[in-house]
Amino acid sequence: MNDNTVPSALLRMHFHDCFIRGCDASVLLNSVGKNTAEKDGPPNISLHAFHVIDNAKKEVEALCPGVVSCADILALAARDAVVLSGGPTWEVPKGRKDGRISKASETKQLPAPTFCISQLQQSFSQRGLSMEDLVALSGGHTLGFSHCSSFQNRIHNFNTTHDVDPSMHPSFAASLKSVCPAQNKAKNAGATMDSSSTTFDTTYYKLLLQGKGLFSSDQALLTNTKTQGLVSKFASSHEAFTMAFVKSMIKMSSLTGGQEVRLDCRVVN
Repeated sequence: MNDNTVPSALLRMHFHDCFIRGCDASVLLNSVGKNTAEKDGPPNISLHAFHVIDNAKKEVEALCPGVVSCADILALAARDAVVLSGGPTWEVPKGRKDGRISKASETKQLPAPTFCISQLQQSFSQRGLSMEDLVALSGGHTLGFSHCSSFQNRIHNFNTTHDVDPSMHPSFAASLKSVCPAQNKAKNAGATMDSSSTTFDTTYYKLLLQGKGLFSSDQALLTNTKTQGLVSKFASSHEAFTMAFVKSMIKMSSLTGGQEVRLDCRVVN
């Protein structure tokens, strides 16, 4: 209620947690001494809303000390973030354990916004996730905001032939260029992921079909027959999207890791 950027932040945080060492809350650990933790790795610098998890953990510990992991709290919070944004609800399987290892260097394993379809497919399949999971989970881009750096590649010096990615709608590209000039110095400059960025809906897919997806990795979903078919299906059916999203979230959030139930989400026991 106080900050409409919290839901997208929590959903992204859970995804970034699960893709590195499984859903073990390794993304919540602070850097200590000479160890730089995941949260300080380049893709995670813009993660925020850690205080939401800390506050939930504090209340749960008061009622039920040493039982509920930070990883479970983050998985539940990601679900709640979707619900509070008008999306579906689901039963989150519990029993995750918190990990003791968090390395910024491992954040290189996260799928990048510049990835093409084969790179995305490999990243997801390494974690037991399918092409349908890829398309459904990309729908998380119905929420939130991106800094210029994540889509700069598409609007300036795209390749030797084109300055702008030719698959991008020209008026959309022009609007992004005005917000993100080539020598952008405004550190908060960027764009919303879709035109209804605080509402969990199918707008992301509809815009993607119009050449108005933000990332190369979004556009990449249209470069493969199977994923393009799923984008079209989800664009035309809210029900098909929400059912697939729930199924894929349960699958992603059951990637395991971790050994303990951390007492403070930012520090190992």
